[in-house]
Amino acid sequence: MPNYKYDIEERLINLSVKIILACDKMEGSFASQHLSKQLIRSTTSAALNYGEAQSAQSPRDFLHKMRLCLKELRESLVNLKIQKEAKLFENIKEVDGLLEENNQLIAIFVTSIRTSEQKNR
Repeated sequence: MPNYKYDIEERLINLSVKIILACDKMEGSFASQHLSKQLIRSTTSAALNYGEAQSAQSPRDFLHKMRLCLKELRESLVNLKIQKEAKLFENIKEVDGLLEENNQLIAIFVTSIRTSEQKNR
């Protein structure tokens, strides 16, 4: 039976790596630099906070860290949309793939948080 914890962790890591590589190809305008740095911070933060959630000290701590992951993923999603609309990325297909993966991860976290909240009532 697969261990889904690592699947989500791996997906968060892969998304972070793809974001880093995509941002590394961007032009050097102020907007590109500003948004790409923030995108890297928010995406990697989701992955790092998920790692912390795996060793949470209590159910409440777990939920807190999972909510942080969700918050960072939502920030990343908006950032990607801004950059796509502003045409800051050269490869729109690549951005669409990043948006899709980000959306899927958001859905996973929303469901996981709801399930955890119900268990802890």
